[in-house]
Amino acid sequence: MSASDFRQIAIRAESGKAERLFRAAVSAFCSLTRPSRREIAQLEDLTLPLFANVSIESRRYVAAALSECEYAPTALVRRLCEEPVDVAAPLLIRSRALSDVDLIALIGRHGLPHARAIARRKNLNPTIADLIRVLEKPTLVRMRQPEAIVEPTPETAELAAPNPAAQPEPGAAAENTRRRLRSMMHADTKSASAATGPSDGAETYVKLRETALTGNAAFFQTALADALEIDFSTARLLTANQNYTSLLAALRALDLGEDRAFLITVAVYPTTFQHPQAIRIFLDRYRLLHREAALDRLRGWKAEALSKAVRYTGPVAAYADIREANSDNAAANVKARRV
Repeated sequence: MSASDFRQIAIRAESGKAERLFRAAVSAFCSLTRPSRREIAQLEDLTLPLFANVSIESRRYVAAALSECEYAPTALVRRLCEEPVDVAAPLLIRSRALSDVDLIALIGRHGLPHARAIARRKNLNPTIADLIRVLEKPTLVRMRQPEAIVEPTPETAELAAPNPAAQPEPGAAAENTRRRLRSMMHADTKSASAATGPSDGAETYVKLRETALTGNAAFFQTALADALEIDFSTARLLTANQNYTSLLAALRALDLGEDRAFLITVAVYPTTFQHPQAIRIFLDRYRLLHREAALDRLRGWKAEALSKAVRYTGPVAAYADIREANSDNAAANVKARRV
């Protein structure tokens, strides 16, 4: 029985079964010593669609359980962190699934309540800690700016430099902090874009869309390999699965918008989206999949392909040496017979 079957049973039955399934699935997952990627994807497929049908108490229970889990599903963790701080606090304080950029985004969206919980994390990035202190005491922005930013770069000078001609309006310090947060996230996005190499996003999308709509898998796989700069066999594996999890990560690594990513995915997996619930699941998963996580998966695919190439090179080279030696021996025998 698949995750979809369990989910439909829970949705059709009374709400209590959805609650029990939601809790039981997470409890069982947390008992795994080292869950596989497939098991992580299965948990997300099962729990995310049930999210709207479970109580605050169940969400709080799951957040507490996953906060201690070393390999917590990133999409589910991020969804829980969008909840009020009384639910999200254990994850904000302890979860390893949240990157610095995730924390900055959460502070930017939810403000001081989430920021105070994040401030309790061990080994918190000093920049994030400074920003939280600014949110706690906005008046320190003008007092500490000359000390905190000695030599502002041209990109951040406009945000950092105080304006002595104008008195700060109420809330101006908080807005300035938000601008700094957005600036940091924008810089991270640019560095992530550089990691994927130069490419024309619109041109890449058009090529992927047109090849996907042909219905010829090889055409699309070739276009995907070119876009991600991976070999054809790896691109073929990304679309050979029964679910679109790997393709979703590939499209997120290319930084495609959710509408474009959905069009490509539905062209490759046309039988998967036969009801609105399936579309909503896709959009939820795509929105919650951080691009840096997708880029990590892309780097993993490339490393795995390179590892295979290295493993295969050894035997092939050895065989080539043996074949060359045999050829030399045969030539020597021919010369001896002639003599």
